[in-house]
Amino acid sequence: MSLRLWNGTFAPLKNNAVLSKKVHIESYGCQMNHSDSEIVASILAKDGYELAATPEEADLVLLNTCSIREKAEYTVMQRINEMNNLKAKNKGLKVGVLGCMAERMKENLLVEKRVVDLVVGPDAYRSLPQLLEEVGSGQKAVNVLLSREETYGEIEPVRLGSNGVTAFVTIMRGCDNMCAFCVVPFTRGRERSRDPQTIVDECKQLVVNGFKEVTLLGQNVDSFKWKERKGELDAEAQSRGEDLRELDAEARSMPIGSQGRREENVSGNDHVDFADLLEMVATACPTLRIRYSTSHPKDMTDKVLEVMARYENICKYIHLPVQSGSSDVLKRMNRGYDRAWYEGRVASIRKHMPDCAISTDIISGFCGETEEDHQATLSLMEDVGYDMAYMFKYSERPKTLAARKHEDDVPEDVKGRRLAEIIEAQKLNSAKRMAAYVGQIHDVLIEGVSKRSDQNMYGRNTQNSVVIVPRFASCQLSRHASGQLTTKELKPGDKVRVRIVSATAGSLKGEPIEMADEIILNA
Repeated sequence: MSLRLWNGTFAPLKNNAVLSKKVHIESYGCQMNHSDSEIVASILAKDGYELAATPEEADLVLLNTCSIREKAEYTVMQRINEMNNLKAKNKGLKVGVLGCMAERMKENLLVEKRVVDLVVGPDAYRSLPQLLEEVGSGQKAVNVLLSREETYGEIEPVRLGSNGVTAFVTIMRGCDNMCAFCVVPFTRGRERSRDPQTIVDECKQLVVNGFKEVTLLGQNVDSFKWKERKGELDAEAQSRGEDLRELDAEARSMPIGSQGRREENVSGNDHVDFADLLEMVATACPTLRIRYSTSHPKDMTDKVLEVMARYENICKYIHLPVQSGSSDVLKRMNRGYDRAWYEGRVASIRKHMPDCAISTDIISGFCGETEEDHQATLSLMEDVGYDMAYMFKYSERPKTLAARKHEDDVPEDVKGRRLAEIIEAQKLNSAKRMAAYVGQIHDVLIEGVSKRSDQNMYGRNTQNSVVIVPRFASCQLSRHASGQLTTKELKPGDKVRVRIVSATAGSLKGEPIEMADEIILNA
């Protein structure tokens, strides 16, 4: 899936900018890439670039890429090939590849794909202006160095493709987990967290700019840790010559439920963990709905769940990737937990927030997966009752632990059959979960016009379910109004109290009752 991003307002040109330069940015893959594209847009705006709506109008086309699955890379490679036709029509056009594929495939992109002029990794976006100067002189340019410190914390993103209602804020970068199937530690580097005050300030600015909801992003948000140590730990690690191979060995030696935790970072009373950060944002921005992604089951704490339950403006929705319901497969995946640990986390979520929605990621056909392992995944899905799931066939990624240590031995037809069974099971789960909402009253944040009919609007409830409501609603203006009904045209950003009247596996339909008051903290 790709998002072609071209909306937003750029900063003024630099004083010494004479000719306008136009850039078109396309973002592929995860929300982190979307957020990174907004950072890139901000950096280039300060260098005199304006936004181009299409590649045909641009002097520079940047493709922000994803390496998480083979299909994602294939999609981008096809798009790169299409750039040859554009270059034939526009001899001055420059093409750059950013993100995870840039780091992983730099030689291939620069040598074999001659259409590519520029290759920049996720930690090197500040160097774009200098690299573009090299490209302008007729050279190829590349910077894929990974950093232990880069967070882009003080850069105010340009909100690309924004509906003006929801926005992303990246709170940390990189990943210290070495899940056997995942290439992220090799393409995005080591974990590092942003200064929490810069995160709070960015969220406050979103409120000033009229946004109603923020999603806090990280490869593993539960590992967020901030303590003023002024780089002591990084310097120490560098002096030891520590690299990702050592991290790999360290991760494999840790007991279940502890992999990836860096307790030496957080001793004392002056550190900020993810639960603290959630509370800081919730109290600083009481009218802003707060979501986050992604959690790791081995690191999710009850402290986070307690904060979520305490504040009404923190949405009751958790994406908790399980990947497999088999403890044996989880061990080969190097996930750092077993099935019992995961079930314990789900039980704790239900205890603290009975109404909390849970979604997940599931991989079918990982190395060595037996039919018994597959059935264990299906049984876990039934036990948890996920609201939604992202489901995939396993595809081997270069450099990963699985590529080095395990044989990709599950036949493709078996992977496909198992995936189909997982998808069918989730359809039933989703339909059951959504049907349970019928008759309930939910607060819904309107995000835009329904794709199926311009007479309807769509939004989401706290559980992240899509809710369709009439565009012209007869409802009270607020819960404190006299009770007289008023017809109002709903617009993006409106908060409306809705009675759910019907459900499908993918969405809810509701009748507006009243315009919701601004959310008040329930601390």
